[in-house]
Amino acid sequence: MSELTHLTERARHIFRHVVESYLETGAPIGSQSLSQSLRTHLSPASIRATMAELEVHGLLYAPHVSAGRMPTQTGLRIFIDGLLQVGELNDSEREAIAPKIDGTRSFEDILHQAVDGLSGLSQCASLVLAPNNAGAIKHVEFVPIADDKILVILVDQSNHVENRLIERPPGLVASALTEASNYLNGQLKGRSLGELRRDTQRQMATVENELGKLTAQLVETGLAQWGGDGSSPMSQSNEILGKNLLVRGHSHLLDNLSAMEDLERIRLLFEDLDRKKEMISLLSQAEEGDGVKIFIGAETSLFSLSGSSVIISPYKDSDQQVVGVLGVIAPTRTNYARLIPMVDHTAQVVSKLLA
Repeated sequence: MSELTHLTERARHIFRHVVESYLETGAPIGSQSLSQSLRTHLSPASIRATMAELEVHGLLYAPHVSAGRMPTQTGLRIFIDGLLQVGELNDSEREAIAPKIDGTRSFEDILHQAVDGLSGLSQCASLVLAPNNAGAIKHVEFVPIADDKILVILVDQSNHVENRLIERPPGLVASALTEASNYLNGQLKGRSLGELRRDTQRQMATVENELGKLTAQLVETGLAQWGGDGSSPMSQSNEILGKNLLVRGHSHLLDNLSAMEDLERIRLLFEDLDRKKEMISLLSQAEEGDGVKIFIGAETSLFSLSGSSVIISPYKDSDQQVVGVLGVIAPTRTNYARLIPMVDHTAQVVSKLLA
C-alpha cells in the first residue's frame, strides 16, 4: 500500500487497468489499446509516460522490446492488497460449496465435502491442512485386508469411528497386528494420537524391544498416516507430523492449459504438490491470524517455478482456536476477486460446523 500512496491518481488508474487486462488475457497491453479502453481521454503518449513511471517504481515491465506492459510480481501483490475489489457469492454458489453438510458428520467427512465443493465451484485444485486427529482415542485396531494393505480402525471418546488405510510393511507377520493393537490400547489412556505418537517416538527403542521392529514400524505408520503418500514420517519434524495434507481436484489443473501457459509448468506444479513437507510448512503460516491469505508464485520457493498461487484461509473450532487451513491452488493469472470469497466462505462453513 505504501507504494500506491506515492502514485498520482492517473498512475493508479492506469496501473489498475494494466493489471486487470493481464488477469483477463494474460497478455501485455500497449498504450494505444489502453487509450481506447479507458473512459478518461488520455492520449497514448500520456499513457506511455505514466507506464514508464510505473516501470521505474517496479510495478510494470515490458516482456519484449516495443511490447506493452504487464505487472511485475511486486505489482501484482500491490494490486491484490490495495486495489482488488472482491466480489460476493450468490446463494447458488454458497450452496455449491457446502452441499448437504451438517453437524452430524465426522470431522473428516466435513472437510472432504467442503473442499470438494470448493474445488468444483472454483475449478481449481483444493487443499486442506488438518490436525492429525486431535481428539482422544479409546480404541485402535489393525485389520489386514490385502497382502500390502492394512485397515486401521480408530474409535474416539465420542464413539466416532474413523478408518485409515495404510501400507503393510514387508514381512509383517499376522501376530504383529494383534500385538500392535494391544500395545496401543494399553497406552492410550484418553490421549490423542498426536500425543501418543510423540511418546512412541521418544520410546521407540523400548517399543522395538517389546514388539519387534516390524510392529514398531506399523505403530509409527498407523499413527501418522492420513491422506498422505504412504511414506514413513520418521525423518520429519514434530510440527509436520502433527498435521495432514489432503489435495482434491487435481484434474482441474489440466482443464485450462492456456492459463497455465504450458505442460512443463503443469509438470512442475505436480512436483510441487508432491513435496508435502514444504506444502504443510507453507500452509502453517496461514494459521497465524484471521482472513484469507494469498501466496503468489515466486513469493514461495514451493511455487516459484510452476507459477502458481495459493489462496488459503484458516478454520476454527468451537473455542475459536485455529485448527487447520483450507484453500485452492490456481494459476498466478487468475480471478482473485472470485476465488477469495469462495475460500473465505468455505472456511466459515467448516468453522461453523466444527463449533
